[in-house]
Amino acid sequence: MAESSIGLKSEETNRESDEIRIIKAARQDPTAFGELYKLYVGQVFRYLYSRTGNVHEAEDITAQTFLTAFESFDKFRQDEHFASWLFTIARNKAMDHFRQRKNISSFDEVDDIPVENDPLLDVIQSEQAAALSNLIWALPEEDRELLRLRFLAAMSFPEIAHFLHRNEEAVKKSIYRLLARLHSQWEVSNE
Repeated sequence: MAESSIGLKSEETNRESDEIRIIKAARQDPTAFGELYKLYVGQVFRYLYSRTGNVHEAEDITAQTFLTAFESFDKFRQDEHFASWLFTIARNKAMDHFRQRKNISSFDEVDDIPVENDPLLDVIQSEQAAALSNLIWALPEEDRELLRLRFLAAMSFPEIAHFLHRNEEAVKKSIYRLLARLHSQWEVSNE
């Protein structure tokens, strides 16, 4: 457990140093912003897809997010977390989208790729995914947002804390308690 925790911290540190290097380059040469796009496009898309439940809408909002980020990049302050700044734009774009559409979003499984071609395994996984989706949907929106940010957007605890204007330790505790609650509800539902 400690080794995986160290590995995650090392990976986050590497991503942060790459991010800082790319931000500095993008300030000098706007074409370097493409590297930030490559670094975050998957995370932003997964986050937005979890909010919209529609691939095309998520793609459109992702494009709008990066266009806005590119156009307002000079307003980004170096002392901020880039991911927090970017996901604030993404969340605002999603909210604009919902205001225009007046849709209710769904929290669907994003990476629903079957591992094997076993029909029984597919049915079991499908039922488990549906049960987990129902548990997640029963959560308050604030809790679902924490899950989106941590697992779909792959944001670090400091990035989430900055994004939500909360204390990092409070964010960690909230996520761990939420996961423990989901785990116990999952166990009860599978008895």
